[in-house]
Amino acid sequence: MSIFGLRNQIRGHIRGRIDDAAHDFLYRGQAKPIDFAAPVGEPALIAPDSVSWRVFKNPVSLFIGGVTAVILEFAEPRVRSGVWDFSTFKVDPGKRLRRTGLAAMVTVYGAKFLAERMIEGVRRMHDQVEGETPDGVAYRANDVELLNWVQATATFGFVEAFHRYVYPLTDAERDRAFCESKPAATLYGAVSSPKSAPEQEMLFAAMAPKLEASPILFEFLKIMRTAPAFPQPIRLAQPTLVRAAVDLIPAPIREIVGLGPEFGLRPLEERIVRRAARRADRIILPSSPAVKACLRLGLAEDYLFNTPAKDQFAPGGGGV
Repeated sequence: MSIFGLRNQIRGHIRGRIDDAAHDFLYRGQAKPIDFAAPVGEPALIAPDSVSWRVFKNPVSLFIGGVTAVILEFAEPRVRSGVWDFSTFKVDPGKRLRRTGLAAMVTVYGAKFLAERMIEGVRRMHDQVEGETPDGVAYRANDVELLNWVQATATFGFVEAFHRYVYPLTDAERDRAFCESKPAATLYGAVSSPKSAPEQEMLFAAMAPKLEASPILFEFLKIMRTAPAFPQPIRLAQPTLVRAAVDLIPAPIREIVGLGPEFGLRPLEERIVRRAARRADRIILPSSPAVKACLRLGLAEDYLFNTPAKDQFAPGGGGV
């Protein structure tokens, strides 16, 4: 065997191990794993030539963006109380991460009817979530204002993580990502969630007076540094990825919640994170929801990976 053949064999073995680990993480505890490859031909809520399909395929930027989103959500005391008091995050962060990750994959890549059914189930569950913050402010999980905030912070986190650490997005592409999130946001009840990056910035400014610091936020960051979000040995990089997430928080909000420079990336770490995220963007995992969804729609498994980075979001550049 030539040196190139041996190298490809080793790469294939490593990729297979990563694929197995990723599949195990996403579906652990699921009695019947979701089949993103079925039913054949069934569209998703979002089209495959979207910005979202390319952004959500990257596990590194997805983790970073998810942490950014939760930091912003936890800055809002009603959202923070609802999540912290009613979820399993404190006792089983791995389970919560798997459920959240799977929900995101179903929303973007799952068959439309499956995504709609899942979202309806989440809304019914949220109907039972209500209470008071430690300061005595009442909240309901399905409050439209809170739903708008959660949807806006999620889209912001995922888009900004990809933009900063994978490939830069134009203003038009970022606006597209917000528009693409609207169908799912509406199903969740976030009827006034932002439709563009400027609308997101306006919402952040309007919500700033309601945001506050909390020890729970710092406990969350501590949990995320060690929670089983990745297979070993990638998990060793999680503290750096958490710092990368903090770096995405807008400066005014970061000051409000008390995340000083010591919580952000250290010198040279951004280059390391960007290199890891870009490499992850080129790895085709056969069991991933993104690849399975492509096959469901009759597209090649490398459909989301075969466009040069500078052209991948050009109008018509990835369409079917």
